[in-house]
Amino acid sequence: MKKSSPSVKPKKKLGQHFLESSEIAKKIVDCLDLNDINTIIEIGPGMGILTNHIIKLSKISIFIDIDSESVNYLKNEFSEIENSIINEDFLKIDLNKFTGPLAVIGNFPYNISSQIIFKIIENKNLVKTLVGMFQLEVAKRICEKPGSKSYGILSVLVQAFYETNFEFSLEPTNFTPPPKVNSGVITLKRNKELKLKCNEALFFKVVKTSFQQRRKTIRNSLKIFNLSNNIKEDAIFGKRPEMLSVDDFVHLTNIISNENIST
Repeated sequence: MKKSSPSVKPKKKLGQHFLESSEIAKKIVDCLDLNDINTIIEIGPGMGILTNHIIKLSKISIFIDIDSESVNYLKNEFSEIENSIINEDFLKIDLNKFTGPLAVIGNFPYNISSQIIFKIIENKNLVKTLVGMFQLEVAKRICEKPGSKSYGILSVLVQAFYETNFEFSLEPTNFTPPPKVNSGVITLKRNKELKLKCNEALFFKVVKTSFQQRRKTIRNSLKIFNLSNNIKEDAIFGKRPEMLSVDDFVHLTNIISNENIST
């Protein structure tokens, strides 16, 4: 029998909190929708508690971890996938080198979870689905609907391209070391919106600028666009950003785009 490797020491600087329960790990992996998926990418496998269930799926799987100690542990414990384990920073990897469509899964380090989401959005036409563990507050924010105080930039930008679903929450006692906050597991599934019906770069700018002063009305928070008073009479400018749906932000983006073209 193969001798097990020593446990990996969780590193605070990498935001590592290792999930303990194999039962919960399976529950997370079972959230994956693998229809039409060619490759599964696990981010930050750590000591492989999700990996152990992922390798049982009949899909190409890639395991990416920035921690060399984790990579060495995984290669020893899961020698059958040694060539599929990559010791790199996920945020710096070109996802186009993998055969899509992709499914992304992971117990994400909370200190870079938003950056991971933005990378997924950048690769929205390659990443078809995601199952991720986030800080509970972030998980809920991503899935939140308009009208809530926690509805914000992440909510709009993710929901513009993905259907979101909050799966379940976990208490700190399920991890080593226990984080200081609760955690939440969510799923994202690519919607049918291949391209927004507006200038996407401007859409991102409008959304981010609107929420930078979320207590103000759109009329006041978007002053940098130098819109004419006539344009700002549209009812949408009297609302606050948390009241606007994705479609509202698309409409708002088109108003601003058309104004800029005409001036």
